[in-house]
Amino acid sequence: MAYRGRFSPKNPSKYRGDVIGIVYRSLWERQLFRWLDEQSFVASWSSEEVVIPYRCKTDGRIHRYFVDVKFQFTDGRIMLIEVKPSKEVSPPKNTGRKTRRYITEVMTYAKNISKWEAATEYAADRGWIFEIWDETMLRKLGMKIL
Repeated sequence: MAYRGRFSPKNPSKYRGDVIGIVYRSLWERQLFRWLDEQSFVASWSSEEVVIPYRCKTDGRIHRYFVDVKFQFTDGRIMLIEVKPSKEVSPPKNTGRKTRRYITEVMTYAKNISKWEAATEYAADRGWIFEIWDETMLRKLGMKIL
């Protein structure tokens, strides 16, 4: 899902950040933005405003992870959400051959695990929740998945 674009919220007062610069990087992110913008139990939300430093397992260097979404419920709870296709949430399947594609998928998965471990710790330190939402979760929330 390589669709990108700008998102204009119907409730700009709920957005924490630059309302003009909201960018979605997939149609699933766009659907999530719409959902957050419309829900009465969402007090505020932002996209790629939380930056978490992490050490990547693939190169051992420090990088910056921009979390897809941060939102706050009206009861005060805060969640960090990463939107990923389900195939990227689990380790790649080894078919026995180490093709270039398989190696790339393994490296990407290792990098994502590094990000998610850092995000889980970052959120826990603040009393927040970090979750990875795939198309299954988005459907459960009643979002149309293209």
